[in-house]
Amino acid sequence: MITEGTPLLTKPVFELLANDATTRARRGRLITAHGTIETPVFMPVGTQGAVKTLHPDELRLLDAEIILGNTYHLWLRPGEETIRELGGLHRFTSWDRPILTDSGGFQVWSLAKTRSISEEGVHFQNHLDGSPALLTPEKSMEIQASLGSDIAMVFDECPPHPCERSYAEQSTALTTRWAERCKRWHGEHSSLHFPSPSGHGDLNTPAPTSEVPPRRQLCFGIVQGSTYADLRELSARALHALDFDGYAIGGVSVGEPEEEMFRAIDHSEPFLPADKPRYAMGLGTPPQMLEMIARGIDMFDCVHPTRSARHGLAFTPDGPIHIKNACFERDQAPLTEDCHPHLANFSRAYLRHLFKAGEMLALRLLSFHNLDFYLRLMRGAREAIIAGTFGDYQSAFCERYNHQTK
Repeated sequence: MITEGTPLLTKPVFELLANDATTRARRGRLITAHGTIETPVFMPVGTQGAVKTLHPDELRLLDAEIILGNTYHLWLRPGEETIRELGGLHRFTSWDRPILTDSGGFQVWSLAKTRSISEEGVHFQNHLDGSPALLTPEKSMEIQASLGSDIAMVFDECPPHPCERSYAEQSTALTTRWAERCKRWHGEHSSLHFPSPSGHGDLNTPAPTSEVPPRRQLCFGIVQGSTYADLRELSARALHALDFDGYAIGGVSVGEPEEEMFRAIDHSEPFLPADKPRYAMGLGTPPQMLEMIARGIDMFDCVHPTRSARHGLAFTPDGPIHIKNACFERDQAPLTEDCHPHLANFSRAYLRHLFKAGEMLALRLLSFHNLDFYLRLMRGAREAIIAGTFGDYQSAFCERYNHQTK
């Protein structure tokens, strides 16, 4: 059973520190139960409770501030009760910094062939054994509470692209009703302690910060509306009225052209509160993230850096390179001039050799490098916003990055 905890924190959990001089870019700070998150921030994806190929100590070496887990996958395997009995997701994964959990809403889109949607929730055919599984808004929130993530996302429907207006209207209205149910459940249970193991060092103890952290799980709403500007505004206004701790813009990077992706942000962001964090879900490339930051977005997640690494694609300031290409066979240079000290002694030639030989070290090293590239990009963005020069930072980066691809 979940036991009662301390009272709700009354002071804001998000502090806006600076606005850029020429764009809508923002520099902020988000306080959670397991530490402070500096924004803009990129969150490495650990769908099954692990960022693929990397040890938690390597993520700390990269100074990753927060990682993402997935409610649907952890619900099916090993199960939320198992994780709770073993001390919660932080202890289970040996990760002592913040965790955000996606609600399972993305799987409503990605597993469309094996699910059906009703007012109650989503009936899935378990992709592991074929058994039926019902995920409702209340169940999604209950699972996330059992996992003990620092930020829980509401359960939503992510509509496909393209999407007929009639379907988008129904889907947006359903997502709003589900958000209300999630908010109600969270409001009734948000003063609960995080799961805590007995008799052992507690990874669920809040990390020390300069602020008193909330001893509750934060809850973010998710704006939908497909490509329709009025539906995006309607969704954003409805969620704003529900007063969530933060707001995500969903239904982007689901196959739409890039310009539609940016329009979805522009049709949502103006109607979200300025004093709450904004999160663009599931994207993107480095230039896309900088463009989103320029449009007022604070948080990102994406499998792109680690998935690309497993295929031999490395991110560099001069654009991505395919390390398996023959031109790197005798290249003695490191991946980048200022690459992380963890990789500084490895040449491009050696990395190419590891891929050609099928060595697992290749995946580990390149995943580490690509995440380092993404996280450095965010640190640079934060510094530029404070200096009031984000527009110049974005222009200089994109001009060099887009110049050439090998």
